Amino acid sequence: MKNKLTLLLLSGALGTALMFAQTPGKTHSPANFVQHRVNFLTTLLNLTTAQQQQATSIFTSAASSDATVHSSMKTARQSLNAAVKVNDTATIEQSSTTIGNLTAQLTLNKGKADAAFYQMLTPEQQTKLTQFESQTHGRFGGGMRTGGFRGGN
Repeated sequence: MKNKLTLLLLSGALGTALMFAQTPGKTHSPANFVQHRVNFLTTLLNLTTAQQQQATSIFTSAASSDATVHSSMKTARQSLNAAVKVNDTATIEQSSTTIGNLTAQLTLNKGKADAAFYQMLTPEQQTKLTQFESQTHGRFGGGMRTGGFRGGN
């Protein structure tokens, strides 16, 4: 009986520890990123409800397009890494070209989304955004990848 009680207490303690270890942290899903970006731009530019909905649609569409490209990018990088390890120069060249083309696609997706967003703004909001740009790094508030307000990927 004593062994069963000890086992029960240990199981409970282990279960509790596992539960706390799996407490979800911040998620980095595209939907969360889009919502964060729209909230930021709403605060910065005082977007209307209609503009918020339009911005969410624009950035969600771009994120969907980017997701496919990111999947292909991951595969191309894995191929490049494998080719480097065996000194397969033909595959290194092919993978590098693929990565370059995929990077261009990400830049294109971002540029189109940025342009669509900018066009939906009022002239006053465009001016405010341009002023913000001049105080930060890059287009629409700085981002690691291409300098835009959607941030870096």
